[in-house]
Amino acid sequence: MRMRAAQSSRWVPGNQFELLENGEDFFPRVFQAIAQARREVMLETFILFDDKIGQELHAALLAAAKRGVQVHVLVDGFGSPDLSDRFVGELVEAGVHFRIFDPGKRVLGQRLNMLRRMHRKIVVVDGEHGFIGGINYSADHVADFGPEAKQDYAVQVRGPIVAQMHQYTHEAVLSPAERRRSRAKAAPARGLPYAGTAHAIFATRDNHDHTNDIERHYRIALRSARKRVVIANAYFFPGYRFIREMRRAARRGVDVRLILQGQPDMPIVKTAAGLLYDHLLRAGVRIYEYCERPLHGKVALVDDEWSTVGSSNLDPLSLSLNLEANVIIRDRAFNATLHGRMAHLMDHCCKQVEPSPKGAWEGLRLVRSYCVFHLMRWFPAWAGWLPRHEPTISLVKAQAQADALATDQPQAASAT
Repeated sequence: MRMRAAQSSRWVPGNQFELLENGEDFFPRVFQAIAQARREVMLETFILFDDKIGQELHAALLAAAKRGVQVHVLVDGFGSPDLSDRFVGELVEAGVHFRIFDPGKRVLGQRLNMLRRMHRKIVVVDGEHGFIGGINYSADHVADFGPEAKQDYAVQVRGPIVAQMHQYTHEAVLSPAERRRSRAKAAPARGLPYAGTAHAIFATRDNHDHTNDIERHYRIALRSARKRVVIANAYFFPGYRFIREMRRAARRGVDVRLILQGQPDMPIVKTAAGLLYDHLLRAGVRIYEYCERPLHGKVALVDDEWSTVGSSNLDPLSLSLNLEANVIIRDRAFNATLHGRMAHLMDHCCKQVEPSPKGAWEGLRLVRSYCVFHLMRWFPAWAGWLPRHEPTISLVKAQAQADALATDQPQAASAT
């Protein structure tokens, strides 16, 4: 199913963004917005687990559907593989339109549908209130999960940019007939009033028309940087042009800082990023490793106005394969808030990476850094060689789900 993007590269004025840090900020806001929904809830997420957070979302969506709100949910087939028939069935029977992006069958117990995932995290309520960021619906996004709880960010959005988010979720998820019915019943808002002073761009990445939009916005910002750059990203292994812009910014005197995982949820993440350290440090980039718990954030700021928050990591999966969504924000107040939170991480929760001392292995390190750097020129090209198929979005049918609940058989899904 090809997803057409309803987006623009033009700045949209009149928006308000509020930074939400971790599940403690994010989940209550989303659940409250769903509880107050009058017409429609559009929700997309990579991960939805049947744990305490998933159950809270389940209850909020169930209550909304039962009071007549149109509820559309899209989860990723790889990221949300273990939802029970009862969890999904109760939603579907209440009227929730529950869809799975590219559902895949396990082979010998293994999930093989790992490429070209729907990695976005978006919520739009009544076409007026939006949320976007990197936080999934799982208990590992709240602190009481323990040492493996993730550090992450999202934003609550109000203003005209929400109309673009709303249109995008409609075009990405609903069939033409459903969009017509939704327009007639849900009456999505148009011409939303100004809610603040922020200018914004809603940027997405897909495998058709917008293959590098998010990365391009990053590179434009890096080229324009004059004072400071702070990038906090969980999975960092970007392409040649991205690294080149970071190095150039540092060499012309910009304070370029990179916050990466020091306690990674996957060891290969730190290994891959570490291959770039020498190359970046020698250009003057400062690197910090967040060591309190796994970093899952995907945020950045440049100078005093430009910021971004979203779902896109800076690695081959997000930049060349997955479906992603970020907001690009131009607003001094939001930039200052985000910078304050990043400064707190660097001052209190990170260790700064020092350049390796020169010694017997200096030549080997330089050769390794050189090879890795130039190999990165090719990853957008080789990503295109990886297995490619046209993903489907499957709508879980109410009767099929009822039969599955009655017989304890696996749920049935029908492609839209």
